[in-house]
Amino acid sequence: MIALDLVASKTALALTAGIGYAVATLLMKLASDKVTLVVICAICVVLIAVVTAEVLLLRQIDLGMAYIAIIATETLLVLAATFLVGEPLTSRELFGGALVITGAALVAF
Repeated sequence: MIALDLVASKTALALTAGIGYAVATLLMKLASDKVTLVVICAICVVLIAVVTAEVLLLRQIDLGMAYIAIIATETLLVLAATFLVGEPLTSRELFGGALVITGAALVAF
């Protein structure tokens, strides 16, 4: 019953899609150094999960609200991952990320 509630949860679906896009982005970065069949398959599996979560989410809420939640989650995770892997972020990139998060928060409320 709990698993069914998680699948039906709008928050869980939005987080799944956002996290999935962030993971796919990191896998694509990994593939940019060395393309392997394993990485390509992992990207495909993650994107299939993301599409499934988005379809289920879009059955419950409007398109605009769904993408606000997904983009905000993905932006935060990609910026954090970029920092953790040691790639430099310019102040312009950080400001752009802050604008995305601020804009998402303003529109959501």
